[in-house]
Amino acid sequence: MLFLLGEGTKFTVPQGLLLALVGFVLVLVVLAVLMGFIYLLSYVVRLFEKKGKGEETAAPASAEPALAPGSSGDIKLYNVDDRTAAMVMAIIADELQTPLNELRFISIKEVTEEGK
Repeated sequence: MLFLLGEGTKFTVPQGLLLALVGFVLVLVVLAVLMGFIYLLSYVVRLFEKKGKGEETAAPASAEPALAPGSSGDIKLYNVDDRTAAMVMAIIADELQTPLNELRFISIKEVTEEGK
């Protein structure tokens, strides 16, 4: 707009405010267009991701077996038989007054006097 008015043109205060307002509006319009473009790209990417996920679910099941309801996964036992590990887990659940299926045991290891 300045180049249309000429090089030596003097602005009054209302003209300057109008020019500033036009500049701000122009910047906001360009930002809104960019925002719309970003939303459009995001929408397209989400569509492609949904298609990719649909193909992945059709693939064979993973190698990990399905856990029983209430199960918390595997536990590693070091020098402990299954019966002793079950008793330790039951005692801990009883002392904490928590259901056994809400606890997660990662490993159980027997500690002996010689091992210290």
